[in-house]
Amino acid sequence: MQNKVATHTETCNNQTMSKPDPKLLELLVCPLTKTTLEYHEDDNELVSKVAKLAYPVRDGIPVMIVSEARELDGEETAK
Repeated sequence: MQNKVATHTETCNNQTMSKPDPKLLELLVCPLTKTTLEYHEDDNELVSKVAKLAYPVRDGIPVMIVSEARELDGEETAK
């Protein structure tokens, strides 16, 4: 049996983009605060408003490492 990464693939402007499986997103929480995350498709990031961090999604796989996260500025946390 093959192991498969849970991703959905979409074609957009002749470019293939992978995003995390919606069921996976329901289970993930911020590793720092244990609060829910919002998926921002435009930036391909999972955002924790409480921690003010954005975790990258690479090849459809969320990178849930605090040191890899981007700090949000004041405008981004207000969204």
